[in-house]
Amino acid sequence: MKKLLLQLILIFVANQIFAQTPDSWPIFRGDQNLKGVAKTTIPTSPKLLWTFETGDNIKSAPVVANGKVVIGSTDGFVYCLDTNGKLLWKFDSGNVIEAPALILENVVYVGNLDGTLLALNLNSGEKLWEYETDNQIIGSANWWTDGNTTSILVGSYDYYLHCVDAKTGKMRWQYESDNFINGAASCSNGKAMFGGCDGFLHVVDIATGKVDKKIDVATYVAGSMTVENDKVYIGDYDGRFFQVDTKEEKTTWTWEHESTKLQFIASPALIGNKVITANHNKFLYCFDKNSGEKLWEYNTGKHVEASPVIVKDKVIIANMRGDLAIVNLSDGKLVWTYEIGSQIISNPAVASGKIFVGAYDGNMYCFGN
Repeated sequence: MKKLLLQLILIFVANQIFAQTPDSWPIFRGDQNLKGVAKTTIPTSPKLLWTFETGDNIKSAPVVANGKVVIGSTDGFVYCLDTNGKLLWKFDSGNVIEAPALILENVVYVGNLDGTLLALNLNSGEKLWEYETDNQIIGSANWWTDGNTTSILVGSYDYYLHCVDAKTGKMRWQYESDNFINGAASCSNGKAMFGGCDGFLHVVDIATGKVDKKIDVATYVAGSMTVENDKVYIGDYDGRFFQVDTKEEKTTWTWEHESTKLQFIASPALIGNKVITANHNKFLYCFDKNSGEKLWEYNTGKHVEASPVIVKDKVIIANMRGDLAIVNLSDGKLVWTYEIGSQIISNPAVASGKIFVGAYDGNMYCFGN
């Protein structure tokens, strides 16, 4: 019993060592549970500090760690900048990049539409290894450390969730779902959880690659899901947003708009008793996480695919018209807005008091004091 307890403590400590800090946003939703919460603060009225132009549209979300900002572009390049917008290096991946990168222990992990997962040195851009799936990767990689082994997990349109060794890129296992995997897998308590085009919530044991639970949620899940303890929060393509109790293997509450029935592409954000998400019907929604009661809504003015980010008592949201907005977490009232003018489909990274966001015009934008 003591040995088991020690092993659990070591796993917990190992996963906390690489956890999100106020000056980092290492994965596209901030942490392994994909909660979408930043640990820094932002100014009430941020100013545009700089822009950086890539060679084509930006569909992926930026990530930040160790004073570096990493973004992929549909021109096929991975760009690494310092936090003042200076290019440090770029790497040609050979195909379009839509997936957000992951930064872990000075290594960048990123997939492209060739289905190649790359590991690059964060400081130099040198390729460390590559791993081939059989179809495109459009979702972020995630990670889990168990003892001395760190695993990278990524979904592909080849129907598989792939688990590879972080240091070598060697496959540990593949778990087959029943259709395309679009989003990232949430990692929590030794389990990877994801939805996809097959209409199931998959819970997979990271140590073995074996299915722990496969819960029918009935419809196509385009985004990633947020996890807290045994509860998972999911939006689907039929316009439903709901909570699933993975322990009881059932949906505990469901919300849907009475008339629009448009898809949820955005991934939810979760803090305290509030869960925040956005829909293609232009609205940002806040729900009570326990009951599903709608607490407030904010009309962004255009379709939303980018996921919301919570920063203390504020929520950052972007829409497909190119508006970046900050609203109050308490009531959804608008605090600040900036018109970029080119559609934004991925969420910003928020670190060290700055907001980093990519747009369809190929530019990365940085806002702050």
